[in-house]
Amino acid sequence: MKAKIHVTLKPGVLDPQGKAVGHALEALGFDGLGDVRQGKYIEIDLAGSDADEANTQVDAMCRQLLANMVIEDFEIEIEG
Repeated sequence: MKAKIHVTLKPGVLDPQGKAVGHALEALGFDGLGDVRQGKYIEIDLAGSDADEANTQVDAMCRQLLANMVIEDFEIEIEG
């Protein structure tokens, strides 16, 4: 099984890296951009075949290490 995790800043949290990317894109000539936000993408290969158990395990990983629960949200997708 594979877990795909998207970690993003919560709404309202300042994102200086996203702002820098937005300015760089504008400098390259890309117009019409709104707010640019950046985040993290993590893939984890998991043993086992129980998707519910995998989701529970990955949720615990995110809450304990992979995401800063004060300023970040996360979404989990379990495949296969």
